[in-house]
Amino acid sequence: MSNHVASPHVLVVDDDPDILSTVEQILLVEGYSVTAARNGAEALKVLEDLQPAVIILDLMMPVMDGWEFRQRLREHRAAQTPVIVVSADRDISRKAASIAADGYIAKPFDLDRLLNEVGRFAPID
Repeated sequence: MSNHVASPHVLVVDDDPDILSTVEQILLVEGYSVTAARNGAEALKVLEDLQPAVIILDLMMPVMDGWEFRQRLREHRAAQTPVIVVSADRDISRKAASIAADGYIAKPFDLDRLLNEVGRFAPID
């Protein structure tokens, strides 16, 4: 009988359906559980029922952008969840620092970089 440990759960927040789908598929293949949200408001709803190991967050989104989501997350029970920012912004390191992100990945991103960043906070055994 094996002692199966639940897969780390990743919340991916991005308004681009192609990016959401690609990141979700890559993470699923690697053994993660994944939930997708198209903006910060959807992500906050997801967090009512889910405590992810890590959040991958786009900054530029309609309805609620990454900055507002991060501000609201500070007051949430999931406030300590590591956040990895993904953005096409050329000054991503400064923007990620401005919201106290735990990591960042520039778009278009390298898949190995994505997996390495996620793995820092949610390693697969």
